[in-house]
Amino acid sequence: MAVERALISVYDKIGLADFAARLSKLGIEIVSTGGTARFLRDVGIAVRDVAELTGSPEMLGGRVKTLHPKVHGGILFRRGNADDRKQTAAHGIAPIDIVVVNLYPFSATAGKAGVTAEELIENIDIGGPTMVRSAAKNFESVAVVTDPADYPVLLEELCAAREIRLATRLELARKAFALTARYDGLIATQLERLSANHDLQLAPAQEILPQRLHFDFERQQEMRYGENPHQQAALYVPADRARTGFAAARQLQGKELSYNNLVDMDAAWSLACEFSAPGVAIIKHNNPCGAAENPSLAEAYRQALACDPVSAFGGVIALNRTVDAATAAELERLFVECIAAPGYEKSALEKLSTKKNLRLLEMSVAAPGAFPAEELELKRISGAMLVQEPDHRSVVEAEWKIVTERQPTTGERQAMRFAWVVCKHVKSNAIVFAREGQTLGIGAGQMSRVDSVKLAVMKAQMPLVGSVVASDAFFPFPDGVEEAAKGGAVAVIQPGGSVRDNEVIAAANRLGLAMVFTGVRHFRH
Repeated sequence: MAVERALISVYDKIGLADFAARLSKLGIEIVSTGGTARFLRDVGIAVRDVAELTGSPEMLGGRVKTLHPKVHGGILFRRGNADDRKQTAAHGIAPIDIVVVNLYPFSATAGKAGVTAEELIENIDIGGPTMVRSAAKNFESVAVVTDPADYPVLLEELCAAREIRLATRLELARKAFALTARYDGLIATQLERLSANHDLQLAPAQEILPQRLHFDFERQQEMRYGENPHQQAALYVPADRARTGFAAARQLQGKELSYNNLVDMDAAWSLACEFSAPGVAIIKHNNPCGAAENPSLAEAYRQALACDPVSAFGGVIALNRTVDAATAAELERLFVECIAAPGYEKSALEKLSTKKNLRLLEMSVAAPGAFPAEELELKRISGAMLVQEPDHRSVVEAEWKIVTERQPTTGERQAMRFAWVVCKHVKSNAIVFAREGQTLGIGAGQMSRVDSVKLAVMKAQMPLVGSVVASDAFFPFPDGVEEAAKGGAVAVIQPGGSVRDNEVIAAANRLGLAMVFTGVRHFRH
């Protein structure tokens, strides 16, 4: 059925002038409202006011302008239904074949500093979502356009046949309902900021963990499979905001990324971004097997690799600086699955391009010591979802409490600071032996803390004499500290908080260790 009429009412006018001009040139009547109508007339496009179509003026300060049977009847009537055709003819309702609507910027308004309750409420769009839903419901007859990026597709089809294909209308309807679902979810979340004690009060910001969570993710990439070949998997990204992190990463070479690649790369990138100096994190099976920071990126890589070169084979690597030729020369010697960095010098890319299956990812630039933008952390359990804010607690040396007779030296404090950062990224029970800027031995994921200490000592490829040891949670017994000292550690950093802290401190004093309590735990399950 040929398109006769388009209703256009948009806040975002990007691309609108050209789109409307071409509709008009095709002989399609344009009906519009308020600001949109003025905009189109200003650029020389003939427009019919909605008020003329409905016979009713805009009212209530613009709250009511398209909520009328002649608008929604024109959108919703089924062209193939004889009774619908009879009723629309009897009431003088003209068909509306295209609905072009985008909504008030509620999200931007809610994020403004000093926004008032009145502003928030007035930026809840009513007529727009109502028209979108009407048109999307009746996609068999009507095309609904909510995204300026879809203008070219419509114009191409209209120019070819003066109609829009059913498949296109269906896809546009899917996008439209996703938009209104996301919009209503955002409103529901933001209204939690309101309180009503005699008058409306608006809190400065919403709770970290709101009463209800609303998600809208779209599939960006299918994986070859999940953790195992019999599991399907895909990468989904938030549909309502700019791409960040791995959703915005650019793959420069190599075969398709896998589910496990992305899980490991996320762990590696999160750790590398913790370092203010040039830093490297090597990850295998979601655990660090080496990390280092050094003024030289190439030297940081060599030091990270030296921690556990056997486990590093087949792992993933993240670097927080642009990869230069010297670093690339080191990287190409080891078989790894993926490398992520903010950039690569041309000479580095030339070296790494010889490894055809190596996936290279270019990440958006991260400020030294900054974390990637993140949302709440989600973990699915049977019948429910666990939600928490990410563990972005930084090292705060002013909060450290030295609990032993021996004070840590300046060098030991710097080494403890580094070990504490790395320890946060190791699966519990986590133990990290380190010296300043370099991991020496890592024990991860053991059921007892003393076994994690023993594992870290066993895996160490370099002498541990004079090292420091970090523990993500308290030592429940003195045996963990005793094993650390036996391995060569001279200082310990741990949260404290055990009922046997006094026994653990006594063991440290007996062994001549310095010990710091941070008061902060960093479990990672």
